[in-house]
Amino acid sequence: MAAPHLPARLMLDDAAATLASLRQALALEQGAQVCVAAGELKQFDSSAVAVLLELRRDLQAQGRTLTVSDWPPRLRDLVQVYGVESLLGA
Repeated sequence: MAAPHLPARLMLDDAAATLASLRQALALEQGAQVCVAAGELKQFDSSAVAVLLELRRDLQAQGRTLTVSDWPPRLRDLVQVYGVESLLGA
């Protein structure tokens, strides 16, 4: 099964639907470590960081961890600007 992934666009108006969709996909994932692929993400704002942090909180509550793969450079930069790179493994 392919890793759940962030969509090409993740702006404020997309965040709630994207979060709901990813929560459903992650519920089907097995194991203590869950990966979300970010490589398709092209257009985004700080909502992308918020969605990843919320997924991390959800998984932590279940005793699981979130890993993000294929970081777009601009997303990695944004995570660093917000100072949460250690939380998201950026």
